[in-house]
Amino acid sequence: MKSAFEDQLELIRHLKEGDESAFNHLMDLYHHKLCVYAHSLAHDKDIAEDIVQNVFVRIWEKRKKLKDDFALSNFLYKSVFNEFVDAYRTRKFVTRLDKKYLEALDYVIEEDEEAVEKLYKLVLKEIKNLPPKCREIFLMSKRDGLTNMEIASLQNVSLKTVEAHITQGFKRIRENLQSDMDINPILFLLFSPFLHSKNNFKVSLP
Repeated sequence: MKSAFEDQLELIRHLKEGDESAFNHLMDLYHHKLCVYAHSLAHDKDIAEDIVQNVFVRIWEKRKKLKDDFALSNFLYKSVFNEFVDAYRTRKFVTRLDKKYLEALDYVIEEDEEAVEKLYKLVLKEIKNLPPKCREIFLMSKRDGLTNMEIASLQNVSLKTVEAHITQGFKRIRENLQSDMDINPILFLLFSPFLHSKNNFKVSLP
């Protein structure tokens, strides 16, 4: 038997009318998928579930304002991403640089909701494949947040050597990804203190 809400326009119409069965159908369709996606961002089961719950609550509360002709799936994934950003902001002061990276990721999400997770894996793989010294200095900069001067002092090398290794790291990653994209937003999420706030997520790099 076909669902009465297989047509998106019909589903949205019933939602706007306050039909709880339409809302339950929406949750059946997307709750698990959105939890998986939220977890790929937050890497914390409880936070991910809270994010998705907040999204559905907000949809129900504002159901009368839903447009009839919008892409429901894209709207839901974008809402989860926005909720994640809000959750991040409550836990850490967002600098202008952080905001820039989040805005860049926002664009990625609009293009493809699975893009960030794919890029996580690809970028991590390429970091692991960097030459040992290059990888060590690259991670000291991007994961540990040390300045180039601090790295030079700890490694007992010149500032130019540190800069060369970091530049080489970026170049190799971009070449192997066959892309000239800015990978800083991905590094930002990979190594963000927010993502390491609990032990559920660890970037397994030496």
